[in-house]
Amino acid sequence: MGYDIATIDLRELNSPAARAGEALARLDERIARSPIRDGFLERQNFADAIASLWVDGELVHLEDIVLHDARLDIRTPTHELTIAHSILRARRQIFAHPPDWALSAAGIARLRGRGAPSDHPVPAQSGLTRPVGADDGGLALDDDSHGDDFAEIDAVLARSTAVLNGSTIPRPADARDPLVYDADWDEDERLGQWRVGLNETDGLSPVLRGAILLDAWSAIEVLQHRTELGRQLVASLLRRDGTTPSHLPALNVGLRSVRREQRHSRSRMTRLLALLEAFAAAAELGMKEHDRILLARQQLDRQASAKRTNSNLSRLVDLVVARPVVSANLIAKELGVTPQGARHLAAQLPLREMTGRGRFRAWGVV
Repeated sequence: MGYDIATIDLRELNSPAARAGEALARLDERIARSPIRDGFLERQNFADAIASLWVDGELVHLEDIVLHDARLDIRTPTHELTIAHSILRARRQIFAHPPDWALSAAGIARLRGRGAPSDHPVPAQSGLTRPVGADDGGLALDDDSHGDDFAEIDAVLARSTAVLNGSTIPRPADARDPLVYDADWDEDERLGQWRVGLNETDGLSPVLRGAILLDAWSAIEVLQHRTELGRQLVASLLRRDGTTPSHLPALNVGLRSVRREQRHSRSRMTRLLALLEAFAAAAELGMKEHDRILLARQQLDRQASAKRTNSNLSRLVDLVVARPVVSANLIAKELGVTPQGARHLAAQLPLREMTGRGRFRAWGVV
């Protein structure tokens, strides 16, 4: 169950790690000075949550998670959508705390759903402003208004099992359903093994350290149902150690661009090289997305400035920059207009209709 770090040949990894680190640092510098910083970071949160599910073999539609986050679902949320939203909330939670919080004992416990709900975040940066349209369920970390999603799923499965068995044998409140969790899977012990690697890699470059720890997380299989948490912890490590102090890298976006055969190779060196390639790809894709959104913002601003000064168009521009897609109900909720007025506003901007439907339509920047 352990992970032997001492046998890794670091010489072959140093050059790719340096290239990935430089790419991530350039993106971070661009984001730190960007006029669309907050909106871009919120978009990255959504993109990373969807890519995380994709890496794990599941599919969640962008429109669904955006509307679910705004509590404007047009259909019953699926299990995959619930997981994606928990990843989205975890990223917001990590970024709103100090950089060293996520990797602390209290931070990991909280992210696992075992921390005290009284933990209150300390803003990571005094200049951080909330993106347009973000409600208290976004950066207000302990306002878990949706409840513990996984606990609810466990409870439903437990009740279903009791009904099928014709029994209602009570279990302790903190007991885990044996149909969902392996009783012999000692998560605390495995987490301890991973933290040993965290200490042993101290002194390596942050990017190289992150790749090794991410591979170790997968090899040790720390958590039964939260494999994606390791990727968020590594992103937090890069932020804490100074590679990306201004943002939480969307590593899953980069992992999605790397072939599965490389990510899951039997050769540890192949896996580590694939992870470093993914880190560099995450930076490159983030840079392209940032420039695309910045250009779109400039075009939308010119369009909105041609309208009357009391128009809601400028506020709509801020909203579409902060959210990957917007629906009429979402626009109406955030701008305080009617759904009909929201559709009229959307028609005045060069937005692209994303769904192809006649009803429940949604728009995004071209």
